[in-house]
Amino acid sequence: MMTRKDSTPDGPVREQKYARVERERRFLLARSPLASTAVARRRITDRYLAGTRLRLRRVESLPGGACELKLTQKVPARRPGHVQGLITNVYLSRAEYELLAHLPAATLSKTRLSVPPLGIDVFDPPLHGLILAEAEFTTDEAARSFLPPPQVVAEVTDDTRFTGGSLVHAHRDDVLTWLAEYGITPAPGMPQIP
Repeated sequence: MMTRKDSTPDGPVREQKYARVERERRFLLARSPLASTAVARRRITDRYLAGTRLRLRRVESLPGGACELKLTQKVPARRPGHVQGLITNVYLSRAEYELLAHLPAATLSKTRLSVPPLGIDVFDPPLHGLILAEAEFTTDEAARSFLPPPQVVAEVTDDTRFTGGSLVHAHRDDVLTWLAEYGITPAPGMPQIP
């Protein structure tokens, strides 16, 4: 059931006609894996449209591959845990993307390395030093039984500061403070994707 006031799920989060349940767990890493261990690399630029729950995403396969453009709505769950809420994606043409890209938005950029079973995001400035991994699941049981790999420093699934909607408004000093709470001190300078 959805509340009318803010459209946030207030009961069990269930698939809907156009939305699916998003199940994921998020983890902090102290350093980026070697790019050679990744089965895919993508540049992701997210534009969080001001005053909405909408995200305009551009995903470019590296090196110099295909480009995927989409508009996403995320309706967060009201409770902590691996069920993040509902997600709806609409795939866009270049013209549709360019039109929507003129709307006011806050931007977040990162490189995503696919190192199964994780997608590992290495953030660009001003959030450089943040390396966030996520694992996505199709069932609750799979999410609950997942054992994080040894390179994981801490799980932050329930720490909303590490969601894209929060990170897009964060400052570098905020992120450094948050990482320190988990015992992570990023190396000075810009991270390099090896």
